[in-house]
Amino acid sequence: MTETPSEVDLLIVGAGPTGLYAAYYAGFRELSTAIVDSLPEAGGQVTAMYPEKKIFDVAGFPTIIGRDLVAQLVEQADQFKPTYLLGQRARTVTSAGDGGFDVGLDGGAVIRAGAILITAGMGEFTPRPLPAGDGWLGRGMVHFVPVLEEHRDQDVVVVGGGDSAFDWALSLHDIARSVTIVHRRNKFRAFAATVRQVRELGVPIITDAQVVALREVEGALGEVEIAVASDPAPVVLPAQTVVAALGFTADLGPIESWGLEIVRRAVAVDTTMKTARDRIYAAGDIAAYPGKVKLIATGFGEAATAVNNIAVALNPDAHLFPGHSSDVS
Repeated sequence: MTETPSEVDLLIVGAGPTGLYAAYYAGFRELSTAIVDSLPEAGGQVTAMYPEKKIFDVAGFPTIIGRDLVAQLVEQADQFKPTYLLGQRARTVTSAGDGGFDVGLDGGAVIRAGAILITAGMGEFTPRPLPAGDGWLGRGMVHFVPVLEEHRDQDVVVVGGGDSAFDWALSLHDIARSVTIVHRRNKFRAFAATVRQVRELGVPIITDAQVVALREVEGALGEVEIAVASDPAPVVLPAQTVVAALGFTADLGPIESWGLEIVRRAVAVDTTMKTARDRIYAAGDIAAYPGKVKLIATGFGEAATAVNNIAVALNPDAHLFPGHSSDVS
């Protein structure tokens, strides 16, 4: 485990894309930085949930795979050598006499931070369970698909009607032997364009239906039973993998006890990205303000805004506008 520094200018809570870009920008502003995240790898939800999914809305990239985006963000940040404190949580935040904070981590370590930037996405997330999948997690049922190649030539049933369900169907279509989507309603929460693309590929979509049983065949998951509202007879499909893409519940965890204004499981900020406490800022999906749009691209801009304002909060003689990076040799 990386040794915890005793003091940094900025502690970033969350090592997803927004946090990684904030680490780069903090280095650009000559701030010493540490990044803490409960996950064992950098990348946040991108690494944990869709590392091989194509992302289309990051400026400058017509398309980029999730894990490639994370790798490039890490490379960009690493030129300023931030400290990564992965597999740990920031639990307590206590005001220090110099205006900064003593932040208590898992295991009892304490780090003094001049300022804190929260980039924790939606916080700690727990996948919603598939009732029929009880006991099958890790035995053929998954919630995410970190490695698409593991499902080559398999029959895959994806359960759900949101963006993740249709994204997995698109990603697996050219790899799996078959992909079928099962959803309990005939309307979907996924983007209409994605639904249309899946339909055009000929992926079967069974609606008004539920997976009611997973069955073992020759010692492993081999088929699923589906109850369809309009058909008294169950539908049985071959399946070596069931992707339960039913969404997840989010919990802000210790962040809720830090004296911040919480709005619908997010942290309220002003136009500088500052929270209700001086020197604590938030950016990315966890930051809330009127008109907020939750996109990776939005998080990048919020990170730059937050870091530039943090630089001034830590040193009132500093300029808010840092100059252009292209001017730095």
